[in-house]
Amino acid sequence: MAEQDSDLEKTESPSQRRLDKAREDGQVARSRELSTFAVVMAGGAGIWLMGSALGRQLILLIREGLTLDAGLAFQTDQLLPRLHDLSVATLLVFLPLLGLLLGVALFSPLLLNGWLFSLKPLQPNFGKLNPLTGIGRMFSVNSLMELAKAIAKTVLVGGIGAWVIWHNKQEVLLLVSEPIAIAIPHLGSLVWGSFAAIMGGLLLIAAVDVPFQLYEHNKKLKMTKEEVRQESKETEGDPQVKARVRSMQREMARRRMMAEIPTADVVVTNPTHFSVALKYSENKMRAPVVVAKGSHLMAARIKEIAKEHNVPILEAPPLARALHKHCEIGHAIPEALFSAVAEVLAYVYQLRRYKQVGGAYPQEPQELPVPKELDPATQAASA
Repeated sequence: MAEQDSDLEKTESPSQRRLDKAREDGQVARSRELSTFAVVMAGGAGIWLMGSALGRQLILLIREGLTLDAGLAFQTDQLLPRLHDLSVATLLVFLPLLGLLLGVALFSPLLLNGWLFSLKPLQPNFGKLNPLTGIGRMFSVNSLMELAKAIAKTVLVGGIGAWVIWHNKQEVLLLVSEPIAIAIPHLGSLVWGSFAAIMGGLLLIAAVDVPFQLYEHNKKLKMTKEEVRQESKETEGDPQVKARVRSMQREMARRRMMAEIPTADVVVTNPTHFSVALKYSENKMRAPVVVAKGSHLMAARIKEIAKEHNVPILEAPPLARALHKHCEIGHAIPEALFSAVAEVLAYVYQLRRYKQVGGAYPQEPQELPVPKELDPATQAASA
């Protein structure tokens, strides 16, 4: 029972497949604090870079708006068109700054998630209209965490602002007594100092929030052991099915191997432990090829099929062991065994000639030149 409970607990890290699926559904880690910091920072930088140009253009617009031609002063039908022209001109003045803010707002999420486009979040989900579910979300742990973050952010940013004002209270009070030509630059320096301090606070909040959001996203996608096993079955296949497929493949390979035995030129045996069937065509093959091999029961079955189809069987234990150890089915024999196999094939050709025309019965080859390093029995004895 305890093992079943542990299998249902989300203790495993999310797989790459689960992460990709969540990304396709639009579920990625999001940090509002990072976007807020980026937008406010871009706004401050934009005002810093464009402030003088914006000020000059706004002064011209104000001057134009407050300057009235005496001939048009009593033409009320010109009021709305003039107001429209001034509004459009003001919008055009602020358009570069607004474009900068819009671009940063759109691309700041790329800092955390990269490019993501998904229509699934736009699909209607009537389950979200359930008031009980909504109330549950309002009082969930995540909502409480967001509330705590909002309070902490307000306290931090407000505290920084209050500290800046308190620290510079004497300079703020002096603004009233300063000439306007000195007071305006002085005010600007105080504003930018406050802005820099508040941006430092926002940066700190973003630096804390980004790892927290990544952790929460990873925690939300964690998997149970059962889900890991199920996904493994879906991606790699059921182990039982794979074992069955491998078994069928081995059976098919065994049948193909058995079908090749009648075409072999000779079967070399141990005589009871190993059997290896060899085939050689002078015009088609560079060297003799192993068409079948087996040990114990399979070796006996190879010999039976060879006898049924009158394939010569030669007892040569060292050569049979070496061929079975170092040769794969369908592959040519190694060069080190060429001499030994050549003697075997010479015997087979003499045997065929004897069966066709008679004469002296060929003598089976003895003491075949099998290198000791290729004979497993010799290696085991030396070890």
